[in-house]
Parts: sequence; C-alpha cells; structure tokens
Amino acid sequence: MEAKKRCDWVGDDPLYVAYHDNEWGRPLHEDNRLFELLVLEGAQAGLSWRTILRKREAYREAFDAFDPALVACYDEEKVCQLLQNPGIVRNRRKILSAIANARAFQEVQRAFGSFDAYIWRFVEGKPIVNRPKTLQDYPAKTPLSETISKDLKQRGFSFVGPTIVYAFLQSMGMVNDHQPHCFCAGD
Repeated sequence: MEAKKRCDWVGDDPLYVAYHDNEWGRPLHEDNRLFELLVLEGAQAGLSWRTILRKREAYREAFDAFDPALVACYDEEKVCQLLQNPGIVRNRRKILSAIANARAFQEVQRAFGSFDAYIWRFVEGKPIVNRPKTLQDYPAKTPLSETISKDLKQRGFSFVGPTIVYAFLQSMGMVNDHQPHCFCAGD
C-alpha cells in the first residue's frame, strides 16, 4: 500500500503528521479554538511549532482550556504560577500577552458577535487556496497578514506580527497552503 503524500515540511513525527492531516489548513470557526491557536502561535515566536505542539496539552490545562473569559481574569498570582509551569513556555511577555489578548479577544467578540465573524470577514468567509510547489514558495507574510496584524494591534493584541498572523491564518484554515502533491490539497 502506497504511503500518503504530504506537504514537504511534515516529516514523520506522529504529532506533526496528525496536526497536518487533521488541522492545518482546515477552516476553523470555534472561538475558543481560534483563541487557542492565536495564543500558541504567539508562544511559538522564536521557537519551533513542533515544540509548541508538544506543549499544547500542558497549555490547555494551564490556560483553562483557552477560555478567553477565564484567561482575561488572570492576575499576578496566576502569572507567577504560570512562570513556574515547566509544561509551557515560561516567558513573562508571552504569558502577559495571552492575558491581554484574551481581553482584546472579548472586545472583538462584543463588537462583532464572535471572533470568528471578525476574522473571516477579511476573506468574505472563503479560504484562500494556494498551492506552493516547494518549501521556498511558502511566504513568511502576505499583504493579508500585514492588514490583519495591523488591525489586531490597533485592537490591543500583541505577539501578532505579520509572520505570526500568517502562521495563524494557515493553522486556522483561512489560508490553505497544502502543496499540490499533498493528499490534503483536495480538501
């Protein structure tokens, strides 16, 4: 039986394979999951996504299943507790960013009805489908990620530069960058 062909970046790590096959590039519309990906993409800054995926379950536990209403209420005591948690990236700026982003996330929910409605309006509800042929064809950022980054920053979000935002758009399926030879390209 022939093995499934995947995007060139996947490799053979079972965690990465599962992420690629079941999540990456697939449209996501659940606010708590969108908040999770936004926090995790920010935590990934300067690190590998593989590192963050390995820590995701610890993040889910430490950050109350990424419930923005709960994360928005974190105080200095909770920050100190998180800084002692070896299961997550113990970077004060990234932890404080997650808390501030939870508050900004709630403001967006109030203004637009949901974060989903806010974020998907940038593409009129339809994913952008690219088919990069080689790893060099993947952009680090795009005009869309620059626009969304700027808008998020104006709304009080942090750790949302254009490169982080582009990775977020890929992970939440607003941008589908599966390569043409990948079995997921037809999804």
